[in-house]
Amino acid sequence: MPGELESDAAAVARHYDDHAQAEAARLEQYSPVEYAITLRYLARFVSQGAAVAEAGVGVGHYSEFLARRGCRLDLLDVSASLLRAAHERLDRAGLAPQIAGVHHASATALPLADGGLDAILLLGPLYHLREPRERERAVEEAARVLKPGGVVLAAGINRIAFLRDMFRSPDAFSQAFFGDGLANAGRAFGRELSRGGFIAEYLATGNLDPQHAPPIGYAHLTTAAEFRELLAARFEELALVGVESFTAPWQDLFPSKPPEEAAAWLDLVEATGATPEGLACSDHFLFVGRKRA
Repeated sequence: MPGELESDAAAVARHYDDHAQAEAARLEQYSPVEYAITLRYLARFVSQGAAVAEAGVGVGHYSEFLARRGCRLDLLDVSASLLRAAHERLDRAGLAPQIAGVHHASATALPLADGGLDAILLLGPLYHLREPRERERAVEEAARVLKPGGVVLAAGINRIAFLRDMFRSPDAFSQAFFGDGLANAGRAFGRELSRGGFIAEYLATGNLDPQHAPPIGYAHLTTAAEFRELLAARFEELALVGVESFTAPWQDLFPSKPPEEAAAWLDLVEATGATPEGLACSDHFLFVGRKRA
């Protein structure tokens, strides 16, 4: 049964309950480079057969990948609709035996035992927790449930990406699922540019709401330095990369690349995504870390 959610978690849950179809389409159809590069890091840092939790499971893209590698998975999300979709996805794929548990819960209060996991994924929660203490709590919880030497893979969204999206025409994903709301947000943003209040506050805090950013709702967008610092207290950094690098605004072109070129393009994205310039270009930061002793 769904548990009681607090602070922004309930609002985030409503957002994804209302837009589960958009989340189902986003990765494969509209963000294929983000998806492909993240899969590379999962394959590299999460061992086959590992005990894994995915907090913010979405519709289960990454959990399905790990389940096919023999991992045992705890699925967690604040959205009951997404949690149900992820469970059904693994069930349809014949992977239900790989599910250790299904939990309607926030990353700030994981209903999991201390020290039982080899890896945990935070590929969504940290950019929906607007209060610093909540983000810190999620990181503390991730460390708590990991075994010594366990691994976290955590995602943050680049603070500059929102400004780029306000400047350009809506991308295909936003137009398809949030067209009217995004158009209204864009017009309001244009009016606020000359006033400076919201813009200055956003640059200082990185916090957004559904009025200003309908596709993501209540959210916190970060800087690379802030994101690294958030995780460094509990985790030894193994990697910090921008998963889209130079492809960020044009990911939808990736599936059209000839098969013989596609892997080479991903190699280039990965190599440049680890540079300061590649991080700056990217929509998403991916931090991989090992639990500190």
